Amino acid sequence: MNKRYKKGFICGMFDLFHTGHFDILRTAKEMCEYVIVAVGTDEFYRVRKNREPMESHSKRVEHIKAIRYVDEVVEQTDLDKVAMYHKYHFDAMFSGEDHKFEDCYIHATKELKKMGVDTIYLSRCGITSTKLREFIY
Repeated sequence: MNKRYKKGFICGMFDLFHTGHFDILRTAKEMCEYVIVAVGTDEFYRVRKNREPMESHSKRVEHIKAIRYVDEVVEQTDLDKVAMYHKYHFDAMFSGEDHKFEDCYIHATKELKKMGVDTIYLSRCGITSTKLREFIY
């Protein structure tokens, strides 16, 4: 099977890793020759989520690196997807569809499209870390 894209990009916190995360990573690899995953730092997690992560950045990175669909893991410190594009030169960005209507993703999708980058929103089958956390509590 020929891959549609050369390089795919996914960013996330990947705290409470679940099947929705796994499905996005697998789908990205099915569509891309090379997949880069940006994992949010602990500091960025605190700013973005307004709480402490369940696992440290180093542990979350270790888990993501162990997944066979991931070719490279990098650090994410903010929401600037366009800056990430300039650094890693991907031709597809993947995200869970739960982010589709967030301002930062709307902006990034428009700007990346101008540079020839497709943004692909994928279903997580209704599973998110937030829903898992609510269920646990």
